[in-house]
Amino acid sequence: MSDTTQQQESPSREPSKGKRFATLARLTYTTRMTVYFALIAAMTALIAIGVVSFVWEQYFQMYTRDNMQALAESTAEQIALRYAQYGSYNSSSIAPADYAASVYRGMGVQVVDADGKVVYDSTVIQAVDGDGGNVELPSLAPKHGTGNTARSPIVVSNQAIGSVRVWVEGSDTLLREADREFRDRSYQAMIWATVIAIILASLIGYLFARNLVRPIKRMTDTAMAMKEGNLSARTGLTGDDEVAELAKTFDAMAESVERDRQLECRLTTDVAHELRTPLMAIQSTVEAMVDGVYPADEEHLDIVNSEVQRLSRLVDSLLKLSRLENRSMPLKEELVDVGELIAAIVTTHDSYVRESGLTLVYDADPGVCVMGDPDMIRQATANLVSNAVRYTPEGTITVSVKREGGMAAISVSDTGVGLSPEEAKMVFDRFWRADEHRNRESGGLGIGLSVVKEIVERHHGRVGVEGEKGVGARFTLYLPLYDERSKQRQARKR
Repeated sequence: MSDTTQQQESPSREPSKGKRFATLARLTYTTRMTVYFALIAAMTALIAIGVVSFVWEQYFQMYTRDNMQALAESTAEQIALRYAQYGSYNSSSIAPADYAASVYRGMGVQVVDADGKVVYDSTVIQAVDGDGGNVELPSLAPKHGTGNTARSPIVVSNQAIGSVRVWVEGSDTLLREADREFRDRSYQAMIWATVIAIILASLIGYLFARNLVRPIKRMTDTAMAMKEGNLSARTGLTGDDEVAELAKTFDAMAESVERDRQLECRLTTDVAHELRTPLMAIQSTVEAMVDGVYPADEEHLDIVNSEVQRLSRLVDSLLKLSRLENRSMPLKEELVDVGELIAAIVTTHDSYVRESGLTLVYDADPGVCVMGDPDMIRQATANLVSNAVRYTPEGTITVSVKREGGMAAISVSDTGVGLSPEEAKMVFDRFWRADEHRNRESGGLGIGLSVVKEIVERHHGRVGVEGEKGVGARFTLYLPLYDERSKQRQARKR
């Protein structure tokens, strides 16, 4: 029966605890931080008060008891000196006890001789009765054996002739009125200090939370603006702290999202534009043959076939570029002698270049090695050679492999139409063509250089381009050289 009762009670407690947490979670972050700071200040103050109370109860009482004991001992010594001078207890010999009682108000002093007879008691008061006689009121001294008195023997000539007792009237801890007043005021000061500390901590917590929430609020507003479609929204926060670094990272992410969205929109537009021309050519040719305007002969079917092949090449290039960008195409890591690899490409393209009426020149440094995918490097270089042939009406195409600053430099230069500085910045964009020379009839799809850039970036390299209108262009692929350090890193990686 008891187990069932416990099982029924435990779920009832858990919801109440969950409700408390839910109530706290509904508060704003600023309010919660303010409450937390106030609680920390309150706990700190309570701990301080507890420690001080322990000191009061233990060490301060010991301190006051030691003071009372020292007073009793000094009074006993003074009485002993006077007793030795006068030879008995009289008003002169017990004068130190009377002086101590008069100076330290609220404190009782009693002098007892060797036989236990009280010779002086500061708490005994002479009163007058109803008949006019003197009446001695009883002593207020604590009983012998209690621990709330300080006692010291009166020694004359190594013989105890009595003792001095000192106590505090109305106190069991030998605390005088001044000591109690000091203790009470100390507690009041600590209480006020606790209140002030809680107020200051709440204020500091509020300001701290506001300063922390403000940049987070700006990032939230920026994210909401981006959600609503304003991809140009930025936090604009600056600084060197962690929140500022988070804001800068957020802005960089927003720029990347905006750039990717722009590229996506432009890619959609470009793909639609690129597909529209061959599809319209196919459609118009087929409709003309169906309507009998054109005969369905080999000439017109070749037109359709060429446009279909162009569509196939375009889709294949887009698929290849997409795989490179999405990293879905695996990258083989092999030790590649760049000079030998490029020499094979030059050999296979030599007849193609000569048929175009151009001269192909090759120059390579020996022993230039990189760690990478030979097929991708071969494809990137072949794209550059094909691009150079396409835009060089006459002259020379030069391919070279050199070492430049710890990098393997694969250069393809031509004496063709060249590039302006503005065109050099856009040459790696998808479907980009210069209006004058890079037309569809030349056979270019506008994707080859984008593929080259992606391949080089996957090899942790970079692409450089130089050119001058009417003089020619130079494309250079920079790939990290493979040396002894690279071998050691590769060994550790394996």
